[in-house]
Amino acid sequence: MSDPVTAFAPATVANLAAGFDVLGLAIDGPGDRVTARLVPGESVRIAAIEGDGGQLPHDPEQNTASVAAAATLRKAGVTAGVELVLHKGLPIGSGLGSSAASAAAAAFAVNRLVGSPLRKGELIEPCLEAEAVVSGRHADNVAPALLGGLVMVRSTDPLDLLRLPVPEGVTVVVVTPDFELQTKMARAALPDTVSLPTMVRASANLAGFVAACFSGDLPLLARCLVDEVVTPARAKLIPGCEAVIRTALDAGAIGSSISGAGPSVFALCLSPRSAREVAAAMQAAFTEAGLASSAVTSHADCPGARTL
Repeated sequence: MSDPVTAFAPATVANLAAGFDVLGLAIDGPGDRVTARLVPGESVRIAAIEGDGGQLPHDPEQNTASVAAAATLRKAGVTAGVELVLHKGLPIGSGLGSSAASAAAAAFAVNRLVGSPLRKGELIEPCLEAEAVVSGRHADNVAPALLGGLVMVRSTDPLDLLRLPVPEGVTVVVVTPDFELQTKMARAALPDTVSLPTMVRASANLAGFVAACFSGDLPLLARCLVDEVVTPARAKLIPGCEAVIRTALDAGAIGSSISGAGPSVFALCLSPRSAREVAAAMQAAFTEAGLASSAVTSHADCPGARTL
C-alpha cells in the first residue's frame, strides 16, 4: 500500500468580465485540500469532509472530489479502492471556484497516489465530469485550478485551452461578502438572448483582453474589462455589488467585476499597494451594504494544484 497523498488546489476567479465561461485565473492563498489513500475494494468513498459546516454530500456520486477521483482512475485505466478526506478552505457558493478546487485537488492527489500515469492537463477532463454534477460542464475554474495562471477555454468539447501570459505588475484583489449565492441561481438570472451589437462588443473586448495579455498593454487591458450582460444581471442578486465595483474603480483599480457566479467581487490593480487600498475600499462598500467581508490580494500568475 502506498503512502497517502495530500494535494492542494487554489481558489480561482472566472469570467474576468471579458470572458464569460472562457477566462479563469488562479489566485494565491485560499484553496481546498484532499488527502487520498488506497484501501481495499474498487470504489471511491469519502471518509470525512472538514470545514464545510455539514453542507456537502458524502455520496460519492454527488461530491465533486469523489466524482473527479473516480473519473481520474477510469481515465488512467486503474482499478483501485480510494478513500478521500476533503478539507474545505473555500466557502461554498462564493464565486471562488469552490467545487472546482475540490475536484482539482482530488484528481491531482489520486493521480499521484497511483503513480502519476496522467499528465496534469489530462486531469481536466475528469474534473469537468465532476463540475457537470453540480454546476455544468465548464472549465474556466478547473483549468486554472489545475494548471495555475491565466487560462482561456476555447472549447470544452473537444477540450481546447490556451495559457495566457499575465502582464507584469498586475495584482488581483478578491473580496468575498458573508453572503451565499448558489451557482444555479446566478445562472438562472442570465438573459436568454443578447443583441447583435452587444455580442460584437463582447467579442471585441475578449479579443482585446487576449491581445493585451500578449503585448503587456495595461491600458488596453483596462479598456477590455467590460461586461454588459452577465455582471448587470447578477449584480442585482448581490447586496451592494454595484457600489463595490464603482468603489474599486474610484480607489484605483483598472477593472472590477463579479468573480465567477458571485458574490465575490474581484479587481485588477497595478501594484500591491494599490491592491491593499482597493481591497479596503471594497470592504467598506460591502459594510455599507450591511455585509461583512474578507479580502485576498494575490499575484496574478500563481501555481495550480500541487502536493503538500
